[in-house]
Amino acid sequence: MSRTPLRRVSQGSLFAISASDPDTQSPGLGFLDAAISEFADETEHLQANVEGIRKLSESLATFNESFASWLYVMDMNALTVDWPQAPNSASFELARRRAERDALAAMEAMRRTEAAAAAAREAELTKTMEQTEADITYAGLTTTNASVPSAKTKKKPGKPKLTAKEKRERSIEIEKVISCLPLEFRGSDPNLRRNMEGVIEGLMNAPNQTVKLVTDLIQPPDLSQARVNKCLIALVNRKVVQKNSSTGTVLYHWQGI
Repeated sequence: MSRTPLRRVSQGSLFAISASDPDTQSPGLGFLDAAISEFADETEHLQANVEGIRKLSESLATFNESFASWLYVMDMNALTVDWPQAPNSASFELARRRAERDALAAMEAMRRTEAAAAAAREAELTKTMEQTEADITYAGLTTTNASVPSAKTKKKPGKPKLTAKEKRERSIEIEKVISCLPLEFRGSDPNLRRNMEGVIEGLMNAPNQTVKLVTDLIQPPDLSQARVNKCLIALVNRKVVQKNSSTGTVLYHWQGI
């Protein structure tokens, strides 16, 4: 078995240096005190430099975070404050004009609706008046043709005698009915109001409060047939009087309020 021969101690080894240094007072490595002291000083300088680099790194990290936050705030400010499409005075003026235009359009539509409703009511009223006049004409012709000069002519029933209390109650009821009628019957035309009161009293005084002939309600010279027709149409429209022509004869039955 071969062995590697030991190498000769190098002349630059620690032992050789220790043996050749005459100033060495102690054997061993005592000559390294100065070198180690210098090495310790350099190590302290290195540690101080490393500590400075660490503090610089921390300062850079703090600066980077603060600078990034500032950039983020500037970006958000640009997105929220510096908005080129934000409303200005012209935008508010346009919005005001648009609102006025929409309000005018709504009012115009409401006027058209009211005009159409009024036209429909007028047409219905005209139709009712024409039908009533036709019924009255037919009833008058029938009565004229069927009447006998002396024996078969019916006399209008006289007004029933009422007590003071009944007169007051009837006056109150007539006032309630007239208050529900259009303005022209409520005092705008005193003659028309008086005619309406006469028609209402005639309906109340009729047998079973039902009138078969419109002529029974005529009271010349003020309460003519045209006035009676007008009053009956208003009462029928307010459903105070019920008009029934199912039997072939037009009947007006008092309903009241």
